[in-house]
Amino acid sequence: MSTDPPDWPVDGASPTGDVPDSLCRPEDDSRAGRAAATRQGRGRGQSNVVGVTLLLGATLVALGVLTASVGTVVDGHAARADADRVAADLSDGLRPVETTGHYRAPVAFSEGRLATVERDLRVLERDATGDEDEAATVAVGALVYDRGERRVGSVAGAVVRGRGEGSWTVDPPPITGSESAGVLVVGAAKLNASGESVGGSQLTATLATNVSHERRSLGTGKFSVAVETAAPAALEAALRDRGATTVERRDIDGDGVVSVVAEFPGTRTAYLVVHDLRLVVSDG
Repeated sequence: MSTDPPDWPVDGASPTGDVPDSLCRPEDDSRAGRAAATRQGRGRGQSNVVGVTLLLGATLVALGVLTASVGTVVDGHAARADADRVAADLSDGLRPVETTGHYRAPVAFSEGRLATVERDLRVLERDATGDEDEAATVAVGALVYDRGERRVGSVAGAVVRGRGEGSWTVDPPPITGSESAGVLVVGAAKLNASGESVGGSQLTATLATNVSHERRSLGTGKFSVAVETAAPAALEAALRDRGATTVERRDIDGDGVVSVVAEFPGTRTAYLVVHDLRLVVSDG
C-alpha cells in the first residue's frame, strides 16, 4: 500500500482540474467593483459639470436682473432730478406778472422734451337764469416738459407737476380777489408761442420772453374761471386756495382736454389782465 500523498493539482485545484469558486470570485468581484467605481466616478464628474453650468447660468441671470434693477433706480433718480430742475427753471424763466420787457433764462435737463401745447383760459359769467356765457377767452398755451412718467407744465401762469390725480402745484395761477371787496382779478399768462419744441440729451434750452400787460374790465356779475389742463387735481387745489368755492371739471369745447372750472362766490367786478410773454424757446 502506497503512502505517497494524493496527486492533487498545484495551487489548490480540485482533482477534476476545476478551479474552486472561492478562488475565482474575488478577482471577478474586484473587476466588477472597479468598473462600477469607474461608472460612479464618471457620473459624479458629469453631475459636477452640470451643477457648475447651472450655477453659472443662475449667477448670470441674477447679475442681469440686478443690473437692470440698478439701471431702473438710477434712471428714476435722474428723471426726478430733471423734473425738479425744470420746475425751478420754469418758475424763474417765466415771470408773467413781475416781468415787463425782455427776459432770458435757461432750462436744463439731461434727457426729455420741452414743447408748447394749446390751452385756453375762459372767464364765464352766469346770468340771472343760471346760464353761462363766455365773458372772455384767452389762448394761453402751455409749456410742457416730459420725461417718461415725469411731467412739468406751465399753464396760465401756474407751474404744475405730474398728471391727472397725481399732480400738484409748484406756483399757483395769478388769480386773486376778495368777496368782501367784490373784486376778482384774473391774470392770464399768454405764452404766444406756437410749435416751439426742443429735446434730446444733456440739453440747455433758452426761454426768451418780451412781456407786456393788458388789463380790461369784464363788468359786474357772478364769475367762474376755467383753465384747460392735463393736471386738473393741481389746479383744483390751487383755485380753492385762491377763494373758489365750487370747482368742477368739464370739457367745454369738446377737444378732449378737460377744464378746471372754479366759481368764485358773490357778485364781483371782474378784471382780466393778459400777460403776453411772446415766448421763444431755443436750443442753447
